[in-house]
Amino acid sequence: MKSKGLQINILTIFPKMFESPFKESILKRAQDKGLIKINIIDLRDFSLDKHKTVDDYSYGGGPGMVLKPQPIWDAVEKIKKDGENQDPLRIIITSAQGKIFDQEMAKELAQEERRLLIICGRYEGIDERVPVLLKAEEVSIGNFVVSGGELPAMLMVDVIARMIPGVLGKEESMINDSFYCDYLDYPHYTRPEEFQGLKVPKVLLSGDHQKIEKWRKAQSLLRTLTRRPEVFTKREMTEEEKDLLFKEIKNNFEEEE
Repeated sequence: MKSKGLQINILTIFPKMFESPFKESILKRAQDKGLIKINIIDLRDFSLDKHKTVDDYSYGGGPGMVLKPQPIWDAVEKIKKDGENQDPLRIIITSAQGKIFDQEMAKELAQEERRLLIICGRYEGIDERVPVLLKAEEVSIGNFVVSGGELPAMLMVDVIARMIPGVLGKEESMINDSFYCDYLDYPHYTRPEEFQGLKVPKVLLSGDHQKIEKWRKAQSLLRTLTRRPEVFTKREMTEEEKDLLFKEIKNNFEEEE
């Protein structure tokens, strides 16, 4: 990561939606440290009429409105020229039809040595000529539809920021996150040792760090197998992982008998 920090520009018709989320907690500290810079740009500032219109009816008819190409094009042209950071601009459009955003994409974007621009989709979408002309990537946060691209943009920025060295207090917090290393995170416990009849696993109270580490790895594998088995279609377990998982499954069966 360069010393000037990663710059993320967000183009939206609802800039006030971002005020609170980006002024709290981890994202605020990351900006205060200069590790990330977030610019919120109002698309309506680039409308050419007095009503600040940025949408229009769809050719061919149909319900809903479509974001016009001209305001977006003019905004992008200005963003390309503005600021001290003149690095190339990587452009992302939030869209239910786009590639699914995941941890791997977040890692890639966090290492990005160019500026990022997230264009928030709205209504029935964006004029099809926009992604073509801008060579933009369409990205979705999942197989569902939300009212607009603002919430997906917030989510993506949060995930990307966590991948930047120095943003989290402890780097192992990032490494242990679910999906960072493909597998889900292991279960966590805190005081008291017993709550509503449920006890903390004995191994976590043992003080034996080697046993604790093995238990955590086994639990991570078991959780992934039972909750997200599709992960194993793209990652092959090591012999050590297979052994840990087999023993954990065997132990669970023995405890139930």
